[in-house]
Order: sequence, then C-alpha cells, then structure tokens
Amino acid sequence: MTTSVFSFDMHKTVIAIAVSAVCFAAQAQTEGAQTTVSIGLGAVTGSSADRAQFGQYNGLHTDRNVIGVADIDYSLRKVDAPTWVQFEGGNLLGDSRELHLVWKNPGSWKLSADYGELTRYNPYTVNTGLLGAGSTTPQVVPLLAGTGTDYDLKTKRTGLGIGLAKFITPALQFELDLKSEKKEGARLSGIGMNCPSVIAPTCGANTGWALLMLPEPINARHTQIDARLSYALEKLRFNLGYYGSIYRNANDTLNPNVPGSLNSNAALIGILNNPVALAPDNQAHQFDLSGSYDFTLTTRGTFKLGYATATQNADFASAGLSGAPAGVGNLGGLVNTRLAKIGLTSRPIAKLSLLADVRYEDKNDQTPIASYNLEGAVPPLPAVPFTYTNRDLSSKKSNGKLQANWQFNSDYRGTLGADYEAIDRGLYTATSAVSGINALRQKTKETGLRAELRGRMAENFSATVGVSSNRRDGSNWLKDNSGLGLTEVTNPADPVTGFLPTAIFMPTLADRQRNKVKLFADWQPSESLTLQLSAEKGSDKFNTPSVYGLRDTGMNQLSIDWGYTLSDNWALNGYASRGVQTFNQARPAGYVMAFDNTNLGASIGFTGKASSALQVGGNLTYVGDKSVYAQTLDATADAYSVNLLATSGGLPDVVYRQTGLKLFGKYTLDKSSTVRVDLVHQRYSVNDWAWTGFSYSDGTTVTQKPTQSVGVIAVTYSYQLP
Repeated sequence: MTTSVFSFDMHKTVIAIAVSAVCFAAQAQTEGAQTTVSIGLGAVTGSSADRAQFGQYNGLHTDRNVIGVADIDYSLRKVDAPTWVQFEGGNLLGDSRELHLVWKNPGSWKLSADYGELTRYNPYTVNTGLLGAGSTTPQVVPLLAGTGTDYDLKTKRTGLGIGLAKFITPALQFELDLKSEKKEGARLSGIGMNCPSVIAPTCGANTGWALLMLPEPINARHTQIDARLSYALEKLRFNLGYYGSIYRNANDTLNPNVPGSLNSNAALIGILNNPVALAPDNQAHQFDLSGSYDFTLTTRGTFKLGYATATQNADFASAGLSGAPAGVGNLGGLVNTRLAKIGLTSRPIAKLSLLADVRYEDKNDQTPIASYNLEGAVPPLPAVPFTYTNRDLSSKKSNGKLQANWQFNSDYRGTLGADYEAIDRGLYTATSAVSGINALRQKTKETGLRAELRGRMAENFSATVGVSSNRRDGSNWLKDNSGLGLTEVTNPADPVTGFLPTAIFMPTLADRQRNKVKLFADWQPSESLTLQLSAEKGSDKFNTPSVYGLRDTGMNQLSIDWGYTLSDNWALNGYASRGVQTFNQARPAGYVMAFDNTNLGASIGFTGKASSALQVGGNLTYVGDKSVYAQTLDATADAYSVNLLATSGGLPDVVYRQTGLKLFGKYTLDKSSTVRVDLVHQRYSVNDWAWTGFSYSDGTTVTQKPTQSVGVIAVTYSYQLP
C-alpha cells in the first residue's frame, strides 16, 4: 500500500508549535506585543449516560467530573517592523484543542500553520460481549441481552495544515495550502443476512437470519493539496489552480469471527464470516483555469475550464478479498470529468443589470466492466445463476441561468430569473442489474422561473418577497428485463410492454412540480426594538406511471428574531421558529404513510453591565423535534399487515426535546486581568423507539437514557501581559 504524499508526526508538530508560542510570549514585553493567557477549572454533574447528547463533541462524555481550561492569544505588531505574528491556542486541555499561527509581511508574504483535534463520542450505550470491538478482527460472543460490557464508540480527528502566500509581483500571487487529517476510532455499523437470498447463492434453500453489531474500525488519513497562481492585469484577471485529494485507509477489511452456536444454519454462519470491504484507498486530482475580463466599465465576462481525474485501484488480494472475476486484480476505477463555464454580467443602463451563465460538465466513467455479482439458484429463480457486472456511471450535465435586476427607485428593486438543467446519464450498461426499483430514465431536464421584489416601505420597515416555480420531466422510462438490459417504454399503461400496477419509480427521476414562496421583513418600530421575520412555504408534487412511491412533499418555516435595548447598559434578545416537513408515500400491498416532522425552537437572552467592572449575560433555549407516522393500509394489504397495524397502532411518534440555560459573569480585576464564571445546564428528552432497547442476534443492545441532565460550572482567569 502506498503512503500519503503529505504526512506528519502530529504530536511532534504540536510540540514544535507550542515551543514557538512560548518563544513569542517571551518577547511579550517588547513594544507592540500583546499576550493574553487564560486558565481555569470546571466541574461537571451527571454520569456519562446523562452527558451522552451534551458531550458528543466537547469531551465531557466520560464520567470525569473536573475539567481544565487553558487558552493563549499572542500578537506582535510593531509599527516599525515589516512582519506581524499572531498565535492563538484554544481549549488546550480538552479533546478539541486548536492552534493557529500566522506570520506575515503584509503585501509580500504570509505563512500559516494550524493544528486541531476533535473527538466525537457516539451518544448511544452499546452493551456487548464482542471481543476486539473496534478492531479488524472482532469475535462475536453470544450472551443474554444486557449482560455484556458497555463499550464506548468514538472517533478522533487530528489535523494539521500549512499555508503559504507570496506576492511575486504586484500583479502575480502564489498560494499553497496543505492539509492532512488522521481519523481513528470506531463507529456504529453491522452486518446481517436473511436466508434464502437471491444475493447469497450459498444460502441455498436454508432458512435463518442474523443481525450483528460490528463497529467499523477507522484508521485513515485524508490529505488535501490546494495550489493557485493568480495574475491580474488592468482588464484581465485569471488564476491557474490545482486541487489534490488523497485518501489512505490502513484497514482494508473487517474480518468477523461468528461462532456456529449463534445459528444452526451453517450456510448462514459461513456468509457472516466473510470479510467485509472497508473504504478503499483513492485519490483525485483537479486542474482549473478561471478568470474574468472587463469588456467595458459596465460589462464583465467570466470563464472557467476544469479537468479532474479520480482513481480507485486498491488490490483485492492484498485486502483479503476473494471471488473477483478471473484476471481482475482491482476495480481499476477511473472517472475523468471535464468542466466548462462562461458568464456575463452587464449594466447597460443605470437601472438595469443583467447576468447570464452557462455550465457544462462531462463525467466520463472509464472503470472496466466485469462480472462482480452472482445471483444464485434460489427458488423461484431459474436453476442457472445469473451474473451481473458493475455499471458505467458516465453523465453529461448542462446548466444555464438568466437574471435581470431592475432598480425602480432608491427604495424598490425587482429581480426576474430563469434556470435550466439537463442531465444525460448515457446508455445503460446492459449486463448490470437494477435492484429495488422498476424503472430508470436516461435523460431529465428541469426549467424554473423565479421573481423577487425588495423594497423599503417606510423609513423603519423593509421587506423581500420571492416566488419560484420549477418543473422537471424527462425521456421515456426504461424497463428492466431481468438482466438482459433495458427497453424504452413508450406507453407505461400497456399491459404487455408497460409496467405492473405495483411498480416503483425513483422520485429523483420522476416528473416533479416544485413551487416555493418566501418572505423576509426587517422592522424597527422604535429605537429600542428591532424585529426580523422570515417565512417560507414550498411543495413538491411527483407524477409517475404508478400510484405507489413518493407522491408529494411539503415544507413551511416561520421564524422571528428580535432585540430590545433597555438602556445603555442592558439589552434583551431572542428568537422563535417553527418548521414542518411532510412526505406522503405508499408501497404495494402495504402501508400508505404520511410522515410529518415538526421542529420548534425558541430562545430569550440578556446582556448587561451591572457595574463598570462587572458584565453579565445569559440565555434560555428550547429545541423540540417531533416525527409522526400516520399509517393506513390499501386494499391489497395482506391479513398479517391488517392485524399488525390494528394491534400495534403503527409506528409510535419520535420526540426529541432539549432545554438549555447558560449564564456568565465577567469581572475586571484591573486593566490586565479578568475573572469569568460560566454556568451551563442542559436537559434532554429522547424517545426514539429505534434505539430503545434494540437487541441484536448475539444479545448486543444499543440504548440511550431517555431523560438526560447535565450541569457545568467553570471559572476562568485571564491575564494580559504588560
């Protein structure tokens, strides 16, 4: 396996940056230098289960009750010196520490370095007997649910970046940014199988099933390189750029050890013990040339040309994967993308401004076609297995935009726009297979119109109203012929050549009518009070040759923000919002489901100066999210579904609520030092039935505490060196 072209010893680099910070601080008494150091302690209440939601990203997920605080901010800007230095270090004692260093000579060059860490803890409690959890070779140990050991799932990101900018001449500039991020840990994942299965011939006619929780082991590095050379003339400006993305994964496969005692079906156990492929090494390189040209003082043209190539050729055998087609050692993934874009902006008269641009993207998938998939002889399939290949995913996409702005007067401005998008997905690979849907479409196109009016109706009131309407349609639907390719269907209702009444069509390919209206208003009824109102409503209606699938969706959102000044020293602020999303869909011989999601948010806060030395503030917030599944049955539902819905009442609601209180006080001891006290209390309520006592086939459970409460108090002392 090749290694990253840009790799660092993160810990040594952090030490080097920290040493540099100390050196800079040692000069703090020189003229023009400022250094502020903050240190503090905090206490946290509640167990790790109480902090599951609160502590996902701040490092407070564990049972640790005492935390440390350390920050540093250093700058050196001398009037008579050509260079400036800025160093910042935040949360140095926590799990999300950050370091930033900038050293520059304004107008000549700039150097920068960044280091950051971020640990994400999974909010669920995993109780399992799994041995080697988080490794590439976990061993499943069946047990009674709840009798295992709690296992914390977490991932840690460690990133380092270096930047360089150089003004070679007043018109020529070069910029280079290098970033490398290491990601380690494990995240929630699993495997499962149901026999008999058309995708697992070794199941045969045996029956049995199993679902196992096997955390995905993570040990990968992602490196990004961004270089750009810019040149500016009086009328012409252009830049030449390169972007590289290199991903390297130290874990090729997950190799579980599932004992036969889990299930007596030997064929099922054999399938579950197969290696599971993890994200393979890959890389992408992109080159682009973009710029603009001023034809006149009021007319400018823009352009962009780009070429990108992405490859994935990780070796199957070295990863421990077998069963590849004869003579095929790796996927040989290769996708080349060409991009061209031109635009024009103009102001032909004082009140009128015009914009037009056209964009074309050609994605050419050159990955070799090979027979990777085998469907076995499982009844009611024929006795002879079918083999299927991967699919050519080439596409061509065209986009266009026209827009005109008219300034009626100093108070009112109107906008009219038209948008166009066309996608050609190319010829379908006849040897591949369509699964889970009944039809595809080669071409789709979408056209849209939009209008907006902005105006100031009064000295203290302004508003913006916008409406838009988009329509998507496409070429004739393509019908799958059971591994023999696709045929174009000119009459979907034809009982011989058309589709079955139970056919399902992808909503991303279906004819769709989308309408949206939005409003924004800014009102200041008095010198003390300001209000901002935002409202939006939209709907999608889908049209396919079937009554099943996604039929329509809707959304509406309303929010208001406000601020009120009580006096020169005291002020209030807050917001309230409500959003609703709806989905109406149906599936054959089953449920007609209306899904409604409603989210609410509200906050009220204050800031003030109790005295010349004491500043205080705080806010109280509420977030609520409720998902409702309204279920009915159509006439084709079987007796089991009818009885199940009658006895269970359908899927229960999923409700999430969060209430938070934050208070702070900052007291100035003298001109160099301050003390700050922060108090945080948050309460969570979760009843997600998907993770309430969920049990896997081996007895592993994934749960979360339905009511969680956590409190934090921290005292921080800040000192600015003289």
